[in-house]
Amino acid sequence: MSNQLTFALVGNQNCGKTTLFNQLTGSNQHVGNFPGVTVEQKSGSIKGFKNTKVVDLPGIYSLSPYTTEEIVTRDFLLDEKPDCIINIADATNLERNLYLTLQLLDLQIPMVLALNMMDEVLASGHSIDFVQLSAALGIEVIPISAMKNQGVAELIDRMLKTAEKKIKPQHLDFCSGELHKAIHAICHLIENKAEAAGVAVRFAAAKLVEGDELMEKRLALSPSELEIVQRIVEEAEHNLGLDREAALIDLRYQFIERLCARTLKHPGQTKEQIRSEKIDRLLTNRYLGIPIFFLFMILIFWITFGPIGSYFVDIFAMVIDGLTGSFDAQLTLFGANPILHSLLIDGVFAGVGSVLGFLPIILILFFLLSILEDTGYMARIAFMMDQFMRKVGLSGRSIVPMLMGFGCSVPAILATRTLPGERDRKMTMLLTPFLSCSAKVPIYAIFTAAFFPAHQALVMIVLYLGGVLMAILSGLLLKSTVMKGNLMPFVLELPAYRLPNAKSVALNLFEKAKDFMTRAFTVIFLGTIVIWFLQSFDLHFNWITDSNTSILAGLGRILAPLFAPLGFADWRAATALLTGLTAKEAVVSTLAILTGVSDVSQVSIALPQMFTPLSAFSFLVFTLLYSPCIAALAAVRREWGSWRGMVIAFLFQTGIAWLAAYLVFQVGSLLL
Repeated sequence: MSNQLTFALVGNQNCGKTTLFNQLTGSNQHVGNFPGVTVEQKSGSIKGFKNTKVVDLPGIYSLSPYTTEEIVTRDFLLDEKPDCIINIADATNLERNLYLTLQLLDLQIPMVLALNMMDEVLASGHSIDFVQLSAALGIEVIPISAMKNQGVAELIDRMLKTAEKKIKPQHLDFCSGELHKAIHAICHLIENKAEAAGVAVRFAAAKLVEGDELMEKRLALSPSELEIVQRIVEEAEHNLGLDREAALIDLRYQFIERLCARTLKHPGQTKEQIRSEKIDRLLTNRYLGIPIFFLFMILIFWITFGPIGSYFVDIFAMVIDGLTGSFDAQLTLFGANPILHSLLIDGVFAGVGSVLGFLPIILILFFLLSILEDTGYMARIAFMMDQFMRKVGLSGRSIVPMLMGFGCSVPAILATRTLPGERDRKMTMLLTPFLSCSAKVPIYAIFTAAFFPAHQALVMIVLYLGGVLMAILSGLLLKSTVMKGNLMPFVLELPAYRLPNAKSVALNLFEKAKDFMTRAFTVIFLGTIVIWFLQSFDLHFNWITDSNTSILAGLGRILAPLFAPLGFADWRAATALLTGLTAKEAVVSTLAILTGVSDVSQVSIALPQMFTPLSAFSFLVFTLLYSPCIAALAAVRREWGSWRGMVIAFLFQTGIAWLAAYLVFQVGSLLL
């Protein structure tokens, strides 16, 4: 093959698409974003065929432009014109999966249909007549089991031949009656426009019947042509007594039902589906489902942030400390300039250390979540939480990233890439940091010990619940203002429970680690260098050893008046909040340095000279809600797709924090 062949991998969610992609490409994968959106794009070459490119498109249920994923997939197919579509379908739920297949056939792009999970179909005593199914659809149909790598070699052979010979699907005209007349009338009307726009005429006509505004713009239809289309569709609706979209959906499913009746032998539930129903009686029980889910999340957090996670974090810390100490000794022995010495040790090594410190947590957390995803349980979580989350303006899928925020905001924000729409992703990124991460616990501990020793547990509970309440209120605010709009219909297919695929989990972890280290590292590294510089030089750019005279302290003094209405005008508090942007634990260590306390654990003794109990609680509220650390901001920049998103997140969260702390102090001053 002299020219590169491009394959588009398209299918419903939970149909085994990622597993097949991993089998096709192995480790020859690249991860990025589609241009202009934060939807993840995976691509890679087929093992043994370098001049090929497989693009793993987002999981969708139709080519209607309702979600970002649907628009991204449709635009890729229409604009990039791949050499072949690999349509993967779940053979255990063929009727539901063939709906997307019919829409893809209308595109008239060379295509093969891969029927996945055939091992489950056969094990249940069922069968599918592939010859008849292939003849009816006019494309090659290949049975596979992506997880067991069965049939994949034959699939590769068929899709390469289909692409090289440019074998388009045979013309499939499944419509009849009024819609048949409407679609064909529109086809004649727009034939030249569709050809000029590079769109298959039948696909364009079907989309116009559905009232697809993006297709109307793509075809550049004149007002008179749009009026004719509208009259044709209205006449069909009147004669059918059905809404245009409902009529077309009904027509497609009638064809699919007739097709499945001819090609499926002994249709019914597979053993996996029967087993899944039994498990769901407990895990999705009306009363027990949510408590069981929270128990699972508590277990995951305990593993991640408890003894197991701490063990690996400590190992990483020992390695980093060892390397830092060794390099420090070498610089001292070499007699390096003190400024260069500080830059490398306090700046570069501190920056690298702060990144690597998050890595064990991210890997453990995503490992456990990948298992939940691969087993099919994650889809149940989204289903159970959807009703509540929609009241806040989000879908049920947002609950997992938000709960992860209680552990660490960085993996929580990175996890938003799994959400179905751009609006959901951005809104979840803005709200998640309000849920108190574990890095803030040292601040709470020091302040409650100093000012609320008899009510430490109560204050901690109030802070955690306050973060949840602020996330809910902020969600309602965003939902009714800048992020207005109807929520997307929540379409979710509950897959059968299955054992996780080890290869998919391993590749997923590798991608997460690589992505975090290469993308987030740059912002974190830059941020730590900036903080080092501000801490190490005075306003005249002289090297200093007393941080009280540093540029950072100067900035603290400038910012201090902003915090006066919140009850803490001391510049040392403002400086501590600034260093808290590197890591929230730094708030305590900075206060220790600026108050002259040698032992961090003794900071609580010095705090009463800076705060009253009311201003201390105001400070805690601000700390709870204001912008997360640089690592989390870097994750926002990565997932939002721009620096603008990071700035918006910083200003929104810090603004909310200021208002909340202001209300706490001012109302408290009136009442106390």
